[in-house]
Amino acid sequence: MSTIQRQRRGWYLYDFANSGFSTSVITVFFGPYLTMLAISMTERTGQMSFLGMHVHPGAVYSYCVSLSVLLQVAIMPLLGSYIDATHRKRLSLLVTSSIGACATIGMYVLDVQHPNPIVVGAMLFVLANVAFGASIVASNSFLNDLAAPSERDTVSSRGWALGYLGGGLLLVIHLYMYSQWPDSINVILASTGLWWLVFSIASVALLKDPPAPSQRRRTGIIRQAWTSLKGLREHPSAFRFLIAYLIYNETVQTAISMASIYGKMEMRVGDDVLILGILLVQFVALFGALLFNRIASLLGTLNAILISIAGWAFALGAALVIPPSDASFYGLAVTIAVVLGGIQALSRSYFSTLIPEGTEAEYFALYEISDKGTSWIGPLLFGVVVSVTASYRLALASLAIFLVVGALLLLQTKRRGLVS
Repeated sequence: MSTIQRQRRGWYLYDFANSGFSTSVITVFFGPYLTMLAISMTERTGQMSFLGMHVHPGAVYSYCVSLSVLLQVAIMPLLGSYIDATHRKRLSLLVTSSIGACATIGMYVLDVQHPNPIVVGAMLFVLANVAFGASIVASNSFLNDLAAPSERDTVSSRGWALGYLGGGLLLVIHLYMYSQWPDSINVILASTGLWWLVFSIASVALLKDPPAPSQRRRTGIIRQAWTSLKGLREHPSAFRFLIAYLIYNETVQTAISMASIYGKMEMRVGDDVLILGILLVQFVALFGALLFNRIASLLGTLNAILISIAGWAFALGAALVIPPSDASFYGLAVTIAVVLGGIQALSRSYFSTLIPEGTEAEYFALYEISDKGTSWIGPLLFGVVVSVTASYRLALASLAIFLVVGALLLLQTKRRGLVS
């Protein structure tokens, strides 16, 4: 096996490692579990207080997501500048993934008997999610080292596909654990952290740092991050794509983080149906990522992204009108799964072709901010709509505005010839 193939497999393995956190913690178990703990606390004390505010128990998790991604905004650009200045990509990936995994392992202490599970759970989740976002910056910074521009759609899609496989396999394990021990969600959360830690170490072992620059930057990390941000004006293709991605990706990230709450509270599905639906998403999305790689090769990457946005809009429209049932939930899950892998894999690979050489980590930090760092807006909107209308269905449908605006921006940039 060639060195580059070995490193690519190591890079794919990190998608395999971290997808369990995105799937089992963010999408399936943690949100409903924290909501249940909040409801239990409300029943005991007569009110739900979070960070000094009286809030609806169903909105607590969305506020945790918002807080964690706001912190990512501050941290990720600094990490990107550090990586590009030092080229210590492996060390950065190892440290950030280990912090996130260990925080997730720490969720083992959460249960209804804990004196203050909401505060502890929120702290652990925020730390884990911030580290998760930071580790993605470190991981994505390898993409340009591992593939030429013509290969990046394929390499990125394979990484996402293996990530869906990892998340799906771990969900199978968790499905069995939940069926045997339904009160062991804290154990399930902790096992996700252990999975993340073990496979992250294996991934880092296969990767290599690129050669260090002959002349290291002498600019401070904070100043360099600010310089890169200002430098976006010199790369209008990257800048305009980031703005469009920032907007349409709001829908993707919020739908992922709120899917389990929507399924339980609006579609009224049981935990077994919820987990099987999310599991179905993982394996269908695996093929969706590969399918959209093929579409991109035939129609162009940007056109393939626009097709996936249209698919998301169709799914949200269906969610607004379909009756609550197990079959409806499964159908919605399959629809979303087909377009999910394509929009994520192709957005990453397309952006990698727009960034200047030697600043991969800094620009992928900005990309990750667009990916998750501004995604406090969607969960916040979701929480506000739930609080005002008590309807999770309307909250999910409200996310369509991000798709429409994002698609219009992509079409505008395409007409201007700034992206192809």
